[in-house]
Order: sequence, then structure tokens, then C-alpha cells
Amino acid sequence: MLQISGSQLYYLYRPFADMRRGFDSLAGLVLTGMGKSPTCGEVFIFINRRRNQIKLLLWEGDGFAIYYKRLEKGTFELPRHNPDSSCLYITSSQLRWMLEGISLRSIRLRPRYRLKIENQI
Repeated sequence: MLQISGSQLYYLYRPFADMRRGFDSLAGLVLTGMGKSPTCGEVFIFINRRRNQIKLLLWEGDGFAIYYKRLEKGTFELPRHNPDSSCLYITSSQLRWMLEGISLRSIRLRPRYRLKIENQI
């Protein structure tokens, strides 16, 4: 079962991904396309071109796990990003909102302290 935690780091792979990719191929994208180690314990997010499918890849200590969701209607909204970067840090709240279909642009967050993370929006 997928558990989204505020203590976990989430990275969105910015180019669109082919959803036929499996464990090893997605891990290769993390390593070469994002410059990160796929076994570091962070969650890596991939979305297809039509934005109706999403895969989350994570290392669970003894192997990879993939969470895969396909929408029957609608699309996943992507957070605003720097178009030059290949990966984007997103918060657990943003991921939850994406999965639940809540518009990221209409949410107004109250000021809070956040630790600066590389590629943070």
C-alpha cells in the first residue's frame, strides 16, 4: 500500500516517460536522467505524455516497488517548474493533490518555514 509521508522526498521526472518501462528501465532514468541514486530511498515520479498515467518508483530496502495509476477520465496536473531541469522536487502535499485531482494552481498556502531542497519549486 502506498503511504505518502512528509518525511519522504519526492522527485518528478520532467520529460514525459513511456509507461511501458519497468523497474530497471525506470531506475536507469533516475540514474542517468535525474542524476540520483535509485536506491537512496526517495520516491521518483514519472508521468506519460497524455498525463493520464503516473508511476512512482521507490526502493524499499530489499527491492524496488512501483505504484501505477491510470485515470479513466481527466489528467494529472503538473506543478510549475523550471523547463531546463530534468527533475523537480515536490512536496508530499503536492503529490497527494496530484493523485486526488486537486488543482495545484488554485491552492493558496499560508507562509511556513521550509527547509531549502535542491530544485525546490
